Amino acid sequence: MVDVESGLFTVAVFQNADWARKGLDALKQAGFPPDALSLMAKDGAENAPLFESTFGTGSERLDVAGVGAFLAKGRLLDVLQGTARDLTKLGISGTMRRVGFQPHDGRIFESLLAKGGVLVAVRSEPRAADALAILHSYGGGNAAIGAWSGRV
Repeated sequence: MVDVESGLFTVAVFQNADWARKGLDALKQAGFPPDALSLMAKDGAENAPLFESTFGTGSERLDVAGVGAFLAKGRLLDVLQGTARDLTKLGISGTMRRVGFQPHDGRIFESLLAKGGVLVAVRSEPRAADALAILHSYGGGNAAIGAWSGRV
């Protein structure tokens, strides 16, 4: 069952921090505020500045089950973690269902992140289609809108 408090997330994975920065800049230019954005990426010097420039602060470092050390920040992280810090136990594929994605979607996101990709998520239900178009047009792979349960 999808937690209605989690909201609607639009998610895409960029091949690296440079591509993600272009997508994030386009989202900001389109009026999406930083508090609507979430990021996840492998822990590394090349990804840390992306969190700083996006949020004005650093990120949380966590060990994600099945993929290792990651940097993450944003509302998506809060929802996936839950109160039991589930990302460290269940991984991305085991927790993406909370925001309306199927386990196979989570496995794809998890695999792309493990290969060095940067996951960008936007929480903005009224503008989900706008976010999807921007993420897709700036190179976000596997871009999709989750949490469609009960909306069709």
